[in-house]
Amino acid sequence: MAFLSVEKVKKIGLKSVGNNVLISDKAVFYRPERIIIGNNVRIDDFCVIANNVILHNYIHIAIFACLLSDENSVIEMENFSGVAYQSLLLTNTDDYSGNFMTNPTITKKFRFIYSASIHVGCHGLVGTGTTILPGANIGEGASIGAKSLLTKPAEPWKIYSGIPAKPIRDRRKRILELEEKFILEVRDNKEENVNVEQRTD
Repeated sequence: MAFLSVEKVKKIGLKSVGNNVLISDKAVFYRPERIIIGNNVRIDDFCVIANNVILHNYIHIAIFACLLSDENSVIEMENFSGVAYQSLLLTNTDDYSGNFMTNPTITKKFRFIYSASIHVGCHGLVGTGTTILPGANIGEGASIGAKSLLTKPAEPWKIYSGIPAKPIRDRRKRILELEEKFILEVRDNKEENVNVEQRTD
């Protein structure tokens, strides 16, 4: 996998970008001037990032993942969250009932487009081949299993799976202890100049 140099990352024209950011030379950005990327973020091959997207720190977007927002919505991912291979976060969709026409070749007055932002909390995870629909926020520590379809918000620290995705069990919170140790290690080693947001809960 080939990553862009710091100079080439700057040429994408992102609204802002932090330190230690790895972006594949095969990733695609639409309206990059609306996209914010924090520190220690990695975006792999064939990812598509569009419109209003905010990626905080220590985030991985895996191969073929798509984060697609529109001008009226935002996709925001908090620290230590991630999106696995071939997954989709989508903040808008046409009405498929037959009461309206669909697809972007049709003028808006003949369509009904539902739009709602998506927020992924700290340590939130989206499994391989999973689709997150408009407004289906992912609470802190929640994980959505592979090949799932999330249509409603996911509660914090639950593991979801299925079509539609439903909670199947609690997720362990040991990662919060590991997060604290990780941050201390980074600071003690002074290996990276990063701005990791402090937890307030």
